[in-house]
Amino acid sequence: MPKVAIVGSGLIGRAWATVFCSHGWTTALYDPVPGVAKAAKTHIARNLKELAALGLVKDPKASAENLVVARDLADALKGVALVQENGPETVEAKIKIHTEIDKLAPPSAIVTSSTSFLFASLWAKDLKHRKRVMVAHPVNPPHLVPIVELCPSPWTDPKLVEKARGYYEKAGQVPVTVRKEVNGFVLNRLQAVLMAEAFDLVGSGVVSPEDLDKTIRDGLGLRWSFLGPFETIELNAPAGIPDYNRRYGPSLAKLTGRDVFTAKNEKAIMAEWSGEQTPERIARLSKWRDGRLAALKAHKRQAKKKPS
Repeated sequence: MPKVAIVGSGLIGRAWATVFCSHGWTTALYDPVPGVAKAAKTHIARNLKELAALGLVKDPKASAENLVVARDLADALKGVALVQENGPETVEAKIKIHTEIDKLAPPSAIVTSSTSFLFASLWAKDLKHRKRVMVAHPVNPPHLVPIVELCPSPWTDPKLVEKARGYYEKAGQVPVTVRKEVNGFVLNRLQAVLMAEAFDLVGSGVVSPEDLDKTIRDGLGLRWSFLGPFETIELNAPAGIPDYNRRYGPSLAKLTGRDVFTAKNEKAIMAEWSGEQTPERIARLSKWRDGRLAALKAHKRQAKKKPS
């Protein structure tokens, strides 16, 4: 497997290192604060043992041997195929570290940032190799939640975005491409809307915070562990997504105050949606969903009680 440099060995950096070293990548750890990268090895070894106990890592000892603490940034970047930067969430900090990376990393290396809100265009515009720079936004912790949002800048090479997708897939992640820079990318935008509504419902006296959490934990969240929102609505109408939109779109538009359940948006969704929208296919998928939900319900019943 290729070599990856983890630049910044804090919470997210340690999790990324766990991801890559457990999938056979030579993983170089670097942190500008003396001793941090070395201390991170202990945390990563513990992560690997915990994952192995659950059958998610085959050989924690061999995985840990893939970890190398770099002497300096140049040492970390030597011969890498991918750089995962995990520095502070400021444009100034990104400019500083990416200017160094741009000079030291091989020209063929893909350079990504774990930033949650900043765009690559804010710090990469003056870099010599700016076409290889993009955001790779994970969900904390990346070694347990595999989604990673790849967001290129306007000048990022699309071929390198596809190459990056391949790298993350080889590391057991689930990459998605955010096709243009948008505040919050995709995950945080969805999360922000849900949290805003949760605060409003509790604050206006509609429901208690405990009961609201139950609504997600024991309701929407169960389906969402197997299905996304479009997959969910596909199974909630006999003829799939277009049928759902015609039946419920007007009511949802009134509820949300957003006129987005339009024929135009429906057409855009269906242009990229795979699978025939037939009652027979819907029935097959519904049977699969019900089986997965039954298994999840059984797992939750056997799970340890949440600590108070």
